[in-house]
Amino acid sequence: MPETRNDELYRALKHNGYPDDFCREIAYRQMNTDFTATRMLGYLYRVTSPRAEDVVDEMLAILSDRKAWIEKKQSEEAQAAISRMYREGL
Repeated sequence: MPETRNDELYRALKHNGYPDDFCREIAYRQMNTDFTATRMLGYLYRVTSPRAEDVVDEMLAILSDRKAWIEKKQSEEAQAAISRMYREGL
């Protein structure tokens, strides 16, 4: 079975010495998309030995960015639908 980004993230967290429960929570429950896992991997590869608190702060920032991006896309889709309705005459 091919390895996922989440598996790679789990291994990177374990490599930094974090407890197994912490690693599983972040890699498989919180950073559960390729996008979020890849962003967290980038952080872990850039920062040398971050504290667990710093990893959690980064996780929260990544999740916040993802939520903002999703909301932006939903807003753009809604605006496009409204524009189509006006163009087509309701």
